[in-house]
Amino acid sequence: MSKKKSKHPDPAEQTPTGFPIPSGWKGEVTDFDPRATPGFEGKKADGKELLALRDAALDDLQERLYAAHHGQEEGRSVLLIVQGMDTSGKGGIMRHVVGNVDPQGVDITAFKAPTSAEKRHDFLWRIRKRTPAPGIIGVFDRSQYEDVLIHRVHGWADAKEIRERYTAINAFERELAEAGTTVVKVMLHISAQEQGERLMERLERPDKHWKYNPGDVDERGHWESYMDAYTRALRATSTVGAPWTVVPADRKWYARIAVQQLLLNALEDIDPQWPEADFDVDEEKERLRSTMD
Repeated sequence: MSKKKSKHPDPAEQTPTGFPIPSGWKGEVTDFDPRATPGFEGKKADGKELLALRDAALDDLQERLYAAHHGQEEGRSVLLIVQGMDTSGKGGIMRHVVGNVDPQGVDITAFKAPTSAEKRHDFLWRIRKRTPAPGIIGVFDRSQYEDVLIHRVHGWADAKEIRERYTAINAFERELAEAGTTVVKVMLHISAQEQGERLMERLERPDKHWKYNPGDVDERGHWESYMDAYTRALRATSTVGAPWTVVPADRKWYARIAVQQLLLNALEDIDPQWPEADFDVDEEKERLRSTMD
């Protein structure tokens, strides 16, 4: 008697995709379900299994990228830009995805409000200083997009200035791509209800009080304006060379495997190879053996 085929999905055969945003997109961020799991049919346990399964592949590709291009004046690199409302899971991405590769090949920058010195320069000045060198995976926890998101919501820049910043951002990211940097842009899309629950958890747990910012509640009052600002930013800056992906973030485990997959895709496209030795391997073996007698 033949056994029935299990309906339980094999995590290894799943490809979480998020929601890719094509150039010329005319939709709304709110069209996407923050609890969806596009490209993945499993449950939370399956997602955690997949994250662990693909750690080794991500680590191997990152090490090859570092070995092949680090120290060069020109070469390939990756820039992961992570945007999202407060509590959307940016920290979890840093710990559970980026944190699982060799730290010497990663450069993480958490952009806060600009200092008075930074404000004396163009808004991209401090961003340019943190772009990844060859062989490096650069990660922006928030980014240049703060200067078109929060500025639009609070009216700190008029519509003309915002449009000029979109143009400047597109030109900047085009320069990065032409120089060999693959730009991966992620919006962690959380619902207002889920954010509220996560903020409440921070208030109810003393070990999370340090993460709570009273200003986050004030910003919740601008939720619809932020969703509109994200929609406009994605429409204006999702390009062929630097597209956005909206990653549903109500399920933390899904957001992590989706971002992991985007990094894997970027590194697989680069396909870094181990560099050949710049010395005579056989000769060095003999020299080493002579010291071991």
